[in-house]
Amino acid sequence: MVIQMLPEICPRPFLKWAGGKSRLIQQYIHYFPKFYQAYYEPFLGGGAVFFHLQPTTALLTDINAELITTYRCVRDQVEDLISLLQAHKAKHSRDYYYSVRSHISNNDLEKAARLIYLNKTCYNGLYRVNSQGKFNVPLGSYKNPSICQEDLLRAASQALKSSEIKQADFINVLKYAKSSDDFVFCDPPYHPISNTSYFTGYNGNSFGEKDQIRLRNVCAELANRGVKVMVCNSDCEFIRKIYTEISFNIYDISASRSINSNTKKRGIISELLITSY
Repeated sequence: MVIQMLPEICPRPFLKWAGGKSRLIQQYIHYFPKFYQAYYEPFLGGGAVFFHLQPTTALLTDINAELITTYRCVRDQVEDLISLLQAHKAKHSRDYYYSVRSHISNNDLEKAARLIYLNKTCYNGLYRVNSQGKFNVPLGSYKNPSICQEDLLRAASQALKSSEIKQADFINVLKYAKSSDDFVFCDPPYHPISNTSYFTGYNGNSFGEKDQIRLRNVCAELANRGVKVMVCNSDCEFIRKIYTEISFNIYDISASRSINSNTKKRGIISELLITSY
């Protein structure tokens, strides 16, 4: 009898994430640095670039505490996490969704399973909280949501094994990235291209012009140390101006916008990819 071996699943994001970079990786490949030893990602989100590059040494950070807890559980306790997700999958219904949404556990594994379950079943995979910090995205209309992707979670767990994962503000990267052996990839909340395009629900706070300038200054400091820095952001005059001021390279990228309440405003738009090298 011939046993056919199934191909291994390549590590890729296990969460749906607004602004995730999975669809843009092929456009980014040409711009990634050819050599680096340590990888830093201070706005982790869905982690598409990390999973594509699979660096041997990485520091992954994000200001979202629930997200970081989830990544740690995927890395360290994936089988226990899978068991909890299987239970969520078996019980999934409209009433169950809102019951889970309204309850926050003190247990890290339960928090991680809750975030993944809500992410896979809520509207458009959005992460949004209200002024009290409570997740408030309504149930999505999915017939068969992928609540427990066991092989994908195991592949992600393996890829994360050698990574340090911390909750931190992006400025924290200045403590670690010091030289040309380091590569920092920044995918911050995008600067709005219109007055109605602000997205403020990620952690209860907006990421305004002062934050964009603070990030630009961090990138400038890293570049002065010789660190290789890559930043993505919206294509607007403000972002072009602040990175032109520090002589970074700016490239146009075509991106598909899929999240907009007005379907006529979904489609191909221009984004910026910005590098120090």
